[in-house]
Amino acid sequence: MLSAAHDILEKQESKNSTSASDKLTVDFRAGNSSNSSGYDCSPVTTGAVLLADILPTLIIKLFAPFVIHKVPYGFRVLFCVAMAAASFLLVSFSSAVWISIVGVIFASISSGLGELSFLSLSVFFDRNVLEGWGSGTGGAGVAGSFLYSGLIQVGLSPQITLCIMLVVPFAMLVSYFGVLAPVPSLPQWRRSELEYAAVDSEEQQQLMDESEDEEQETSASEDRTMGSVTLKEKYYVIKGLVRFVAPLGLVYFAEYFINQGLMELLFFHNFFLSHAAQYRWYQTLYQIGVLVSRSSLYCIKFRRVWIFSLLQVVNAVFLLFAVRFQFLPSAWIVLVIILYEGLLGGAAYVNTFYFISKETESRYREFAMATASVGDSLGIALAGLVAFPVHKYFCSL
Repeated sequence: MLSAAHDILEKQESKNSTSASDKLTVDFRAGNSSNSSGYDCSPVTTGAVLLADILPTLIIKLFAPFVIHKVPYGFRVLFCVAMAAASFLLVSFSSAVWISIVGVIFASISSGLGELSFLSLSVFFDRNVLEGWGSGTGGAGVAGSFLYSGLIQVGLSPQITLCIMLVVPFAMLVSYFGVLAPVPSLPQWRRSELEYAAVDSEEQQQLMDESEDEEQETSASEDRTMGSVTLKEKYYVIKGLVRFVAPLGLVYFAEYFINQGLMELLFFHNFFLSHAAQYRWYQTLYQIGVLVSRSSLYCIKFRRVWIFSLLQVVNAVFLLFAVRFQFLPSAWIVLVIILYEGLLGGAAYVNTFYFISKETESRYREFAMATASVGDSLGIALAGLVAFPVHKYFCSL
């Protein structure tokens, strides 16, 4: 959806222009900074698509960890699949910007609930599944952005391309219900028995002791579900997560400020790609960097995630000055920087969740994994908000 952001807005702008009279069209374009600015601006920043893509996810991640354990995993996945399919159809056949935005919101709901659920699901398996999760999410970004950019580049319309992307929710359905082998303790179609059983303090302590001794994730017990964690304990866990969530949020704020606030302004006129194509391939290179670094957990692990935060902020400041003063001579330099940006973001993400899984008591791990996922979404949402005044400022120059 973020790779398609420029095309989504461009399609609706084209429809608005052709449906108006010649005079209104001239007036509209006169008020549109794309003609008066060297940045070739869209009437609406791609940050609008980013906000539609992230705000529902952020809301879900803020509140769902406290109640989501009441919904079995099987039902969650079915809902995510339905929302993803609806999103592609709505955006593909939309006739107005607001319909496209609703479609993006549906994708956001699917993404937010899906990420939160699968991170929680990882506690029922060996910790090494986080390595697969990192590579899988990185690979998904590359596959989605590369497939979209490639199909558009060979001549398919955005509408046909988004319809082809319906293979994604279908693949999700098959992979979860047909490939994944659930463990017996996984609450697939019904809630954990701990939701119904009254567990006194002595039994709870016994469960905690047992869970600390059982490091074999394949024999995970039911005490790892969120149903047995009290509100006071959840507050305690959240306090301990701040040291992980804050650096992750800063990394994602900086990189999505670049992606949705600056990328569309980094347009090079004397390059063989059009403005829309440059934007799509920026997104694709970013996802390739994310894939490489999220797969790095197999080889190396970084405990000090704040280093990635610092480097990403430096990236954002540098590109902000590059947009303002236009001193970069070629799009090739930007492509390299975007690849590096993806490497930083992917490394911060996968190492954050690895060390949360490693350092959190197994009794609280399911809740911690779900709750910590709010860090990247919060940073992305703030980046989307900041993108609006930045877009307005540069397009007024």
